[in-house]
Amino acid sequence: MSDAAKSKRQGRVRRHRRIRKRVIGSASRPRLAVYRSNKHIHAQIIDDVAGATLASASTVEPDLRGVTNGNAEAAARVGKAIAERAKAAGVTEVVFDRGGFLYHGRVAALADAAREGGLEF
Repeated sequence: MSDAAKSKRQGRVRRHRRIRKRVIGSASRPRLAVYRSNKHIHAQIIDDVAGATLASASTVEPDLRGVTNGNAEAAARVGKAIAERAKAAGVTEVVFDRGGFLYHGRVAALADAAREGGLEF
């Protein structure tokens, strides 16, 4: 890993730690955590008090895998899937954890699709 890539990753991890000081998922309002890699995007609904993942969705899964996995369209598919799975788990309200990533592009597309799917945050 180059020095530039290392410092970029360290900056994201620092931002994520700062966000996680305030964003805590509970049973009544779990945390919707997003992770974005170069090729894929992952979303989890987490109850931090119980330490349990209630629902998850990712472009790695065969049913969500498409021709392209690293664009906003794929992120929107994941957002709709996570909203459906959250409803099945009995979750309607969440707190959004962008994971230190900018709320732009794929992260914003996932969030908008999750809102359209019925999640409130």
